[in-house]
Amino acid sequence: MPENIEIKAKLANLKAIEERLADLDIHRSAVIHQLDIFFNVPNGRLKLRRFSDQTGELIHYERPDLKGPKTSRYKIYRTEDPEGLQQTLESAFGVVGEVNKVRDLYLTGQTRIHLDRVAGLGDFLELEVVMETSQPTEDGVAIAQMLMEKIGITHKDCLEEAYIDLILKKSPAG
Repeated sequence: MPENIEIKAKLANLKAIEERLADLDIHRSAVIHQLDIFFNVPNGRLKLRRFSDQTGELIHYERPDLKGPKTSRYKIYRTEDPEGLQQTLESAFGVVGEVNKVRDLYLTGQTRIHLDRVAGLGDFLELEVVMETSQPTEDGVAIAQMLMEKIGITHKDCLEEAYIDLILKKSPAG
């Protein structure tokens, strides 16, 4: 199963991080609107990511809720019919909630840097160090920590939870 080493951090000043990335010669490669629909499943998390071009990805992942760099194991299934897949999954599992975000994607080495503007939550940074087959976890953690330091993200800025958890905490039923 593919793995990433990930961190997520709340941003107080998105513009300052954009400027820091530019100073590091790391430039935005894409702006992506994503709607993630999460389903009730017994193991890990299952979300359907819908894109504005009417395509989607079904993503199952397992990741501990820890501050700082953590391992995420995932599988991705791409679909040209996210609406039909969503209806089927809703019928089978029920929906937990959804996350609506605009993601600025930056690439450096084997790392994807996301600057996310999440509806109802604010601005965040995610680092995803895409691990190569049989690459030691320690390598990915070291890359994540080095980038955190260069970008100016501290351990106290890091979050444990996924966006969906933060949204559910804010909801009246959460």
